[in-house]
Amino acid sequence: MSQKEPFLLDSTPGGHFSSEVKEVKSRSRLGLILTGVLGGSLVALYAVAAPFVTPALRKVCLPFVPATTTQVENVFRVLRVRSGTLVDIGSGDGRIVIAAAKRGFQASGFELNPWLVWYSRYKAWREGVHRSSSFHISDLWKVSFAQYSNVVIFGVPQMMDQLEMKLASELPSTAKVVACRFPFPTWVPEHTAGEGIDTVWVYDAKTFKLHLQQEMTRKTTPEHEDTQDSHT
Repeated sequence: MSQKEPFLLDSTPGGHFSSEVKEVKSRSRLGLILTGVLGGSLVALYAVAAPFVTPALRKVCLPFVPATTTQVENVFRVLRVRSGTLVDIGSGDGRIVIAAAKRGFQASGFELNPWLVWYSRYKAWREGVHRSSSFHISDLWKVSFAQYSNVVIFGVPQMMDQLEMKLASELPSTAKVVACRFPFPTWVPEHTAGEGIDTVWVYDAKTFKLHLQQEMTRKTTPEHEDTQDSHT
């Protein structure tokens, strides 16, 4: 009996040690799993959030603020006698483009956020207007709008003066531009519809292109006159 007692006494600590090793390994494995899950979640969160945050870091950004039902109705109230091609600059979730396609326009949307573009394409397919609508992941400053006869823009004040110059130089004289939420700073609207945040302003390309030509002439005329004076 005395010979077995040391064996029993020695085996008990060994059993505890083995259990502790297994517990440490189990905790280590659990830690690795949790770290992997957390890391994967952060990567997924960044992938989703980055397209929404990145535009805000630009000098002039066009944030995504969904159009209200009244705003959409006002846009197509002022375009009710129009047809042909239509572009929504900063198309967001695609509601303007899809509504335009349902009304017979060949409509396109340009949007920087890829998640919104993919969602818009899905919505257009679900609504059955994917053949008469298209959505593009693109910076509006890198796109020419020369092919469009109707333009819709939900802009911000910081970008409207630059957009005036771009549209005036690119659009055909038969085009109409509908500004929502904020008007263009120097263009004179043909008419308006709605009130408050739902107000839309309608501009005729023939008028603002003529205005641009007059401005360019005014800026170059003094220089031309000074040149003539220097020769006399």
